[in-house]
Amino acid sequence: MERLDKRLVGTGNWSRKEAKDLAKSGRVTVNGQTVRQSDVKVEKTDLIAVDGNPIEAAGPVYLMLHKPAGLVSATEDAREKTVLSLLPERYQKLGLFPAGRLDKDTEGLLLMTNDGALAHRLLAPKSHVDKVYYVEVDGVLNQEDCAAVESGMTLEDGYTCLPGHLEVQGNGHSGYITLHEGKYHQIKRMMAARGKPVVYLKRLKFGPLELDTQLGKGGWRALTEEEISALFRQ
Repeated sequence: MERLDKRLVGTGNWSRKEAKDLAKSGRVTVNGQTVRQSDVKVEKTDLIAVDGNPIEAAGPVYLMLHKPAGLVSATEDAREKTVLSLLPERYQKLGLFPAGRLDKDTEGLLLMTNDGALAHRLLAPKSHVDKVYYVEVDGVLNQEDCAAVESGMTLEDGYTCLPGHLEVQGNGHSGYITLHEGKYHQIKRMMAARGKPVVYLKRLKFGPLELDTQLGKGGWRALTEEEISALFRQ
């Protein structure tokens, strides 16, 4: 079952606010009965109509987005501009959301979708989906830092991270970190615990997806069939 407003939004014809207003005004019926509460649960087999016209769902959407710094990974925010604002209006009415979050000042790959089941599976802790980041720090990364990441660091709040992987680059001020989880500010907290605060962070990979180098900051594209299939095999 799903909420009535989510079913309406899933057609691509209305935003969530518009769906709420439609129901409130008595223009929505479920199996022939007028329903004025947009948060009621409906079955997939229920016949939903607006002004007497049956609706049709647009189907799941899967987009790759190159998130720039300065935007929050959310669908709406009272004070901040969100990643959803980067998409054309036709996508903003499809109930898309970021599958996983990047900090406001972090750049890189975001999966935007309206497939809640897939997103839930990819983000579930037991799935251990690999996430690869490019990181620059104030300090010099060394083999002790690599060993700490590999062993599973314990952070200041007592949380013990799953073992990851750190590959130091060049002069040691940058590297690539692979995590199998995505806790709040995790890489920043890990590097801070090593006394080498993060000055730049960018996600390059999420599971089988790799950030398209042709996408500039703020750019997006639909996933290919091969990429979608790879996500479902994850």
